[in-house]
Amino acid sequence: MSSRLLCASPAVFLALALHASSTDANAADASARAQFAELHALIKPRVAEQKWEQIPWLTSLWEARQKAAREGKPILLWEMDGHPLGCT
Repeated sequence: MSSRLLCASPAVFLALALHASSTDANAADASARAQFAELHALIKPRVAEQKWEQIPWLTSLWEARQKAAREGKPILLWEMDGHPLGCT
């Protein structure tokens, strides 16, 4: 009987350890999801921060000059040098 108990003991301890670790993982996963949602809401641009998207940007300077002359408005020339994915 004692040898049977000795053989069963590691299996019981293993089952308990796996159960405890799975509940800890679920709690940690829920905490990570909540933290992600909080950070995502913090860094996500708000509508008021995206007004530049409402401007009818033109890629042709000539077309922009003609439109500005027709409407009597100035031109904003946004120019940069270097690679478009990293201004140098």
